[in-house]
Amino acid sequence: MSIQLTPLPLSPKADPVKMAEFGREIKGVDLNNVTPTQFAQIREALYKHEVILFRDVKISPADQAAFTKAFDPTSNGYGHAFDPSVSEISTRLLQMHGIPGVPEVQLIGHGTIFNHEGVARADLNHPTHKEFHKTVVSPEDEAKGYTRYYRWHIDAAFYDLSPPRVTSLYGAVVPKGIPQIVRYDDGSGDELPVTLGATAFASGNNTFELLPAEYKSLAVRMKIKYAPHLYAWVNNTHAVSSGIAIENEGLEVPLGDLPPWTEEKRKVLSALWKNEVTGKLHFQVHPSIAHELLIDPLPAGANRTNALYPDGAHITDLRTVRDILFKIQRPGIASNLVYAHDWQKNDLVLFHNRGLMHSVTGALKDDDIRVFHQCNLHGSDDPAPPSAEDVKKYA
Repeated sequence: MSIQLTPLPLSPKADPVKMAEFGREIKGVDLNNVTPTQFAQIREALYKHEVILFRDVKISPADQAAFTKAFDPTSNGYGHAFDPSVSEISTRLLQMHGIPGVPEVQLIGHGTIFNHEGVARADLNHPTHKEFHKTVVSPEDEAKGYTRYYRWHIDAAFYDLSPPRVTSLYGAVVPKGIPQIVRYDDGSGDELPVTLGATAFASGNNTFELLPAEYKSLAVRMKIKYAPHLYAWVNNTHAVSSGIAIENEGLEVPLGDLPPWTEEKRKVLSALWKNEVTGKLHFQVHPSIAHELLIDPLPAGANRTNALYPDGAHITDLRTVRDILFKIQRPGIASNLVYAHDWQKNDLVLFHNRGLMHSVTGALKDDDIRVFHQCNLHGSDDPAPPSAEDVKKYA
């Protein structure tokens, strides 16, 4: 039997053209008995629509891990390797509570929970912009329901391990989703209605398609070299008010002061990742932890008019790296291009981690108990870069 696809409810602000294919609820499938034909349809839906939702699902951590692994069968471990020496100095940005017997599935959420899936006790903390941004929403405005994105990111270690293809999130315990308003606070006046604790998603393909020709040429020629032990490196930094970039304050941990690392394990990846089903290009750069840009020169015979870095470049100045990425990525998270998921108990959401960025929103109170099961497995290979035909077309 074929699965049924229903569009997800987008914000009234959503661009009806650019968001037309984004997000689908899947019905007509029993996740405890998925046929090969149904899985092929689910996989195609994930890569085409980027976020897929199954409502009112009862799924164990082991079955969630197995379902997630099916999208990359030869992957064999959680997307972030656990290293105590790193975790000790990156507690603000990376908190890990593994489920016993299923290390690929992590507990995330808010509040103190007891005796959950073999975990005797876990003190969970829903990250809020007040812990990470340089400026914060005032208590008066917070009481009125205003909030922010926390941090736009891709689920990946970007050191030694390849980025996961898919992340799955299961809402085991979900607090009441009271209305809030995400405020960008960057002079744009942009706002987005959400519910408490909504997860926001923005397509990397939309980000790329919005670019003018000279920036598409730059993107198709650009690679990013990431810092080692990324969450430790930026542990002391602050984000800008939209959560899409890091403030330039010089607060990064010097590379020599990080836990031991080796140059060959640092990831150097294309700025554009090619969708393995649709063939579309997605601008996929983790803006918080990009360290250097490597730009290829224009190919022979390319039009050099208005071209950026036509002879190529190796950019190591962190401020310049961030300025370039901000110009490219900020338009892609405009409120009319964001889907914010309103969580309900027993929702299972899978998203194309190689095709979008996401961020949590809101600030939960002490009695807002939230328990989610998160699963992603580091990729069995690196994302596919643009093809020679793509370079010829856009460069």
